[in-house]
Amino acid sequence: MKTKVALLLLIPFMGFSQIKILDEIKKKVPAKSAQNLSKLTSTDISKGLKEALNKGIEKQVSKLTATDGFYKNELVKILLPEELQKVDKTLRKLGMSDLADEGILVLNRAAEEAVKESTPIFVDAVKNMSFTDAKNILMGNENAATTYLQTTTTNPLYAKFSPVIKSSLAKVGADKVWASIISKYNSIPLVSKVNPDLTDYTTTKALEGVFKMIAIEEKDIRTQLSARTSPLLQKVFALQDKKS
Repeated sequence: MKTKVALLLLIPFMGFSQIKILDEIKKKVPAKSAQNLSKLTSTDISKGLKEALNKGIEKQVSKLTATDGFYKNELVKILLPEELQKVDKTLRKLGMSDLADEGILVLNRAAEEAVKESTPIFVDAVKNMSFTDAKNILMGNENAATTYLQTTTTNPLYAKFSPVIKSSLAKVGADKVWASIISKYNSIPLVSKVNPDLTDYTTTKALEGVFKMIAIEEKDIRTQLSARTSPLLQKVFALQDKKS
């Protein structure tokens, strides 16, 4: 199967290289699809892929940046790391469930704040795809584009997210909440003291959430006709359908 995001690199390039990659694609799709491909203009492809980019990335990112985008989404909700699960259980046994719940909430709030920084990095990654990248993704599995984005953007996204997470933890009061939680826990006799790096943990989980949601959208557009919500998307992404 092929993917919306991979085709995006066809947008800025015209001439022999584009013709060559299109010819290679035609050889690997059924004759009817190849005929449809030849009817598409570069303008069609460009507009369709830009629309898909907005749908596949910006739509999912905007969901995560909304209030409760992480916290009330069970697919990506940030739970406590193993080191802090014992803290959570202990506090609840001691009648401090409200404090424990607030600790989880503020981690998710920080992630929602940080993900606002991700869209420009994804856009740059798509623009920088090579023809080899595109061919591999085009012929790849249902999350090939997401895997490509994960490979090419994780480091810059982490660098961008981490200071935002750190700032956001302070902004939403998470630093004070967790300072209180950890202080209370560490004051309990006979417990092993904890001092987790919440910035690193929340940053890593926020990244995982972003890629998980993009993978869901990629799979939908690859496999569900109903996810192609405009005539142009239907026209462009019909190329990736397998026909008998």
